[in-house]
Amino acid sequence: MKTTLSAADRLKAIISGSIGNLVEWYDWYAYAAFSIYFAPVFFPSENATAQLLNTAGIFAVGFLMRPIGGWLFGSIADRSGRKFSMTLSVLLMSFGSLLIALTPSYETIGVAAPVLLLTARLLQGLSVGGEYGASATYLSEMATADRRGFYSSFQYVTLIGGQLIALGVQLLLQKFFLTAEEMHQFGWRIPFFIGALLSLIALYMRMHMEETQQFREEDKEQKLMSGSLKTLLKYPREILTVVGLTLGGTIAFNFYTTYMQKFLVNSVGFTKEDATVITFSTMLCFAVLQPVIGLISDRTGRKPVLITFGILGTISTIPLLTALSKLQPGENWQAFVIIMSALVIVSCYTSINAVVKAELFPTHIRALGVGLPYSLTVAIFGGTSEWISLYFKNQGHEEWMYWYVTICIFCSLLVYSLMRDTKKNSTFRDESH
Repeated sequence: MKTTLSAADRLKAIISGSIGNLVEWYDWYAYAAFSIYFAPVFFPSENATAQLLNTAGIFAVGFLMRPIGGWLFGSIADRSGRKFSMTLSVLLMSFGSLLIALTPSYETIGVAAPVLLLTARLLQGLSVGGEYGASATYLSEMATADRRGFYSSFQYVTLIGGQLIALGVQLLLQKFFLTAEEMHQFGWRIPFFIGALLSLIALYMRMHMEETQQFREEDKEQKLMSGSLKTLLKYPREILTVVGLTLGGTIAFNFYTTYMQKFLVNSVGFTKEDATVITFSTMLCFAVLQPVIGLISDRTGRKPVLITFGILGTISTIPLLTALSKLQPGENWQAFVIIMSALVIVSCYTSINAVVKAELFPTHIRALGVGLPYSLTVAIFGGTSEWISLYFKNQGHEEWMYWYVTICIFCSLLVYSLMRDTKKNSTFRDESH
């Protein structure tokens, strides 16, 4: 194995890690994108909101597996290598997608249908929980010191890219291949078959990518301490920092991306097709923003960028969501502008959150330190945000969600204000590397 990496090797590693991440997140978001079609298949009911509540509940349960994945795959990444951990996680995601694609309807096998759906989401949640810490660590360690924010931002580029591909598949099926009735009957299964096949590509690329130099150069004594909860608990301030900086960002991100398509359909009254086009367009622009703001953080530091998100998110969330809720069906451009305004603000979190967490922890505990507290926070707050939104709507108080998002962002703003700038206080051993 090479002791140093050329620029070409480094770029190949970044692409390999990113593409694997893209496939995993495509599989994860295919569930969210197509749940408006398969909800009646697994949960027969005359109330559309009740159906979405059931599918959102299983979506949330999938999030609850993410801390276990963060612990399991984070420990593997710190002990056996980032490459090995990332290869295992993509295999697990592939199996979960294939299970969803093959599960019969409620009418065919009764209660076993939602049970199998739940099992698939548990597997996918385990995989995604492990993916975040390992890939955030891998991309950060493969980057040069002066471009760490830029390169690590590609984690969210590919995360968003996974959702874009899921939405793109949905658009193609809606517009060119299947009728609405066919989408409800069998069309929703297609993206899950595609996800299982794409995982094979990701598996091949991950099997042939380089291990990080930071991990390879870790001394034997440190490796004996790697990846254990006992070692992680020696960093309580860093753990709490990860929880605090993730809180507002994960809720805002999940609301404006995962839940937004349903919000446009179920609350504003847009057609499913228009909602898909709007969501796809905003997410495409959102993806482009990630490396731009990541590069800005390499020049200005991480802390000013995070504080920008905290301040603007606290001030603007309620006005933006209120304006969006008052739109009429067909006002697509107005919806695009409002959602895009919110996503520009959220980009100040998403573009650099991975590198900030990686810069908090030393090499021997980095993947676990990044993955576990992040996954716990996402499970408790991000994973339940869609369910809470639908619950508030069902109770006739949807505007309460606007306040919930705002309060959580403000809590994170307090953390951003008190934390150190990780760019200037990085734990990476060789800053000239």
